[in-house]
Amino acid sequence: MTPNLDLWPIGNCQVSALIDRAGRFVWGCVPRVDGDPVFSSLVDGRDPTADDAVGLWAIDLEDRVGIEQTYVANTPILVTRMTDSQGGAIEITDFCPRFERLGRTYRPVAFVRIVRPVHGSPRIRVRLRPTRNWGDANVVHTSGSNHVRFLLDGLQLRLTTTAPVGLLQEERSFRVERPLHFFLGPDESFSGDIGTTVEEMEGYTRHHWQSWSRGLATPFEWQEVVIRSAITLKLCQHEETGAIVAALTTSIPEHAGSERNWDYRYCWIRDAYYTVQALNRVGALDVLEGYLAYLRNIVDQARGGHIQPLYGVQGEPTLIETQAPRLAGYRGMGPVRVGNQAYEQVQHDAYGQIVLSNVQAFFDRRLFRMAGREDFEALVRIGERALELFDKPDAGLWELRTRQSVHTYSAAMCWAACDRLANAAERLGMEGERALWQERADRMRRAIEEAAWRPETNRMSATFGGDDLDASLIQLLELRFLKPDDPRFLGTLEAVEQGLRRGSHMLRYATEDDFGLPETAFNVCTFWLIEALHFTGRDPDARQLFEEMLERRTAAGLLSEDIDPVTGELWGNYPQTYSLVGMINCAVLLSKPWSAIR
Repeated sequence: MTPNLDLWPIGNCQVSALIDRAGRFVWGCVPRVDGDPVFSSLVDGRDPTADDAVGLWAIDLEDRVGIEQTYVANTPILVTRMTDSQGGAIEITDFCPRFERLGRTYRPVAFVRIVRPVHGSPRIRVRLRPTRNWGDANVVHTSGSNHVRFLLDGLQLRLTTTAPVGLLQEERSFRVERPLHFFLGPDESFSGDIGTTVEEMEGYTRHHWQSWSRGLATPFEWQEVVIRSAITLKLCQHEETGAIVAALTTSIPEHAGSERNWDYRYCWIRDAYYTVQALNRVGALDVLEGYLAYLRNIVDQARGGHIQPLYGVQGEPTLIETQAPRLAGYRGMGPVRVGNQAYEQVQHDAYGQIVLSNVQAFFDRRLFRMAGREDFEALVRIGERALELFDKPDAGLWELRTRQSVHTYSAAMCWAACDRLANAAERLGMEGERALWQERADRMRRAIEEAAWRPETNRMSATFGGDDLDASLIQLLELRFLKPDDPRFLGTLEAVEQGLRRGSHMLRYATEDDFGLPETAFNVCTFWLIEALHFTGRDPDARQLFEEMLERRTAAGLLSEDIDPVTGELWGNYPQTYSLVGMINCAVLLSKPWSAIR
């Protein structure tokens, strides 16, 4: 069986796991999303059905002939139903506990599986083969009457279960005659009856997520798309600090053999900005509030100086990039990278994204903590950096590793920082500050327009003084730098569409970079195009393209970072926040109003 990205995420905003179409855990890190993968099969390079497969948790039904999977409505609880050739059937319910308890959110480093017999006399075989230290299968384990303890590097996990422990350890098949409960979590004695407790956890977790989803302001159309995307974006937040990771995985290549294998389990200021922007549109303010707390710490640490493009989920500034030699990579396409060298890069757009993420807090009365003058003063330092650096070279949002330019997108983001500071100052009644920041923003706008506009080709260039084309130019509309009826934007949109569109998909750019010529389309760029089509009056085209993108989703209703425009195969890290953001934004923009039902 060749690994693919048709995977179902579960999680609780502390840990997460990806489950394949055979009901196997193939990816999951502890004690948090950027930790060591205890389930590493996804990037191990071996067939997960092979006798020597490791880094997985499989519950195999003997003589299986059918399998169906679905989420419990409006939750990340997965139900996998398997049938055998004799009519026997089981259901496996997988989740990570998450619910309110004693005034706090209970979200342990734990994974729960419940196996329930449905029909006949099903027999199963359980293979729980965790790894440590990035692919090392030599994990010491001990057992008791109802548990198995696994000794990992710096961490111990305990499987507490009602299944026969001896048969689990020997991986022998056995008949399922009653519900079986598995709780893989901290190395602690399980208090209370495990069966009753785990069943209660399932109910509490279901109620928690369905209550959260119930508070979403979904559009009339594509509600399921929006709810599933929102839940998955929520899973990408490390709730302890508020950080939002770009994806749950590392090292899924952008296309076959590309070596564009990056570790996305960190918080990019840019990706997190787009995430909170999308979730704000559907009313998920808890994610914004958590992320703003994370940002305030980042801004404090910077003390008016350099802001990195990304940080660790605990705010760690150093993310040294190494390779995991034991792991062959997704489909054997290594390397598997740990850490990300981009933390060393200069990317000026981060200053704009920090201000844009924060500005809502000056206006939104629903927030527990609205922003005031002290917060404005902290953001002033960010605005001053944006003013200083907007016309200086950087690596750009595509994170080129070997060259720098003055990127129009970065410059426009810096302009947006100053423009929105003027808005915040006006909200606070600070007329002097409003006038100051508006004058600065106007001055920056004029400089950007002069340096990036190409009258001979009737479009904006992606770089100052160059003639480059990339999809980020579409974002000049979202930033309110250009209006949809501005001839300069229409000319730019036409050029981007002609130069970068490949059928129903958009490339980031069509020129060689550090790793050669890109071969796959970048999903969020397609969603940016859909938004632009909508705002420029091409709604039928936008809706058709959006529906085509939705057809590319996995069975779980999700997307990765990239897509092959020829085959439609998904590539890149998964699930990718950019892509989920695109689905939410386009659904909200394109949906018929709720009044359509009356």
